[in-house]
Amino acid sequence: MTRESPLDLLVLHAVRITGFADTPVIARRYGLDEATTKEALRDAEARGWVEHTAFAGTGGWSLTDPGRAENERLLAAELTRAGGADEVRDVYRGFLPLNALLLHACTDWQIRPTAGDRLAVNDHSDPVWDAGVLHELACIDRALTPLADRLCRVLTRFRGYDTRFSTALARARAGDGAWVDRTDVDSCHRVWFELHEDLIATLGIDRHAES
Repeated sequence: MTRESPLDLLVLHAVRITGFADTPVIARRYGLDEATTKEALRDAEARGWVEHTAFAGTGGWSLTDPGRAENERLLAAELTRAGGADEVRDVYRGFLPLNALLLHACTDWQIRPTAGDRLAVNDHSDPVWDAGVLHELACIDRALTPLADRLCRVLTRFRGYDTRFSTALARARAGDGAWVDRTDVDSCHRVWFELHEDLIATLGIDRHAES
């Protein structure tokens, strides 16, 4: 049976996977009430799990080291209760080769080697090159759907990654290249980064120690 996650876990985890975001963004991540989310964030702040900082006219929440540890403790306990550790771990193994393809595609979107410069910036003047990248992303999109379905059958908080990726890809294929790799929109790269962070956090894996 698919398990719903508790509010305190969702709020703390939303901070984790968004990296740095203000209260409305944190609330929207899992469709939570904004006032309730603000209250939960203040409680987490009092416990030393999150901190709010502001600079250049913007502000947002981020996890502290104790907050990161608490987030992983809650996630591990939730996964144990759901009895889905083996399934999520198997999905993660299927995710890794797709992750390599995604990183390669995003690199090709940013760089198009020339005879004189193998690190030349892609100016997107070659439609065949860009079409090849979008084709790679479409292959990833198709492969993501069954993995996302399996995750959602374990925990409902995994919902939406596949549809968000498909939406971003559709906008990129319609001509707006920002939806491939920009970090200030819900691009293919941003959605993928969040999914990656979600998986390693859920499984207690160190991103830097991944093989």
